[in-house]
Amino acid sequence: MSQELEQSFVKQLKENQNIIHKICRLYTSGEDAHKDLFQEITIQLWKAFPKFRGESKFSTWAYRVALNTAITLYRKSTRSIATSSFDTTNHFIKQEEYNYEEEEQIKLMYEAVYQLNDIEKALVYMYLEDKDYEEISETLGISQVNARVKMNRIKTKLKKILNP
Repeated sequence: MSQELEQSFVKQLKENQNIIHKICRLYTSGEDAHKDLFQEITIQLWKAFPKFRGESKFSTWAYRVALNTAITLYRKSTRSIATSSFDTTNHFIKQEEYNYEEEEQIKLMYEAVYQLNDIEKALVYMYLEDKDYEEISETLGISQVNARVKMNRIKTKLKKILNP
């Protein structure tokens, strides 16, 4: 991989790492699992980056790779995650600290979202990130109409979970 391509990847990863952290938060419980999933998603992004054609925004592409990685690992029955080596110090990426205490006020929401299935979780996450239905449908590989219908059903489901 050329140095220019590598620098481009590192720059994009720095700018979009919060996407990865939020997805990790949805699919893991605990700091160690969060760090492991973050590392695995970063590795998958790194491996796939040479194939990134720029037909969509980097963030949209990163969502898709991160969600697919998280869902694949989440569905496996084992809790261990096989990781490859990616030394962030060689690329001068300073991982932002993810403060779980700051997230305390939305803990109940995460607990409710955690009860949803994999696709529902992804849809809720992107909706909460103010992504439009066009980007949601592109990322998840479903129609915009289907995304809207699913989101309405999810809202009803979450209301029942949060207000039994």
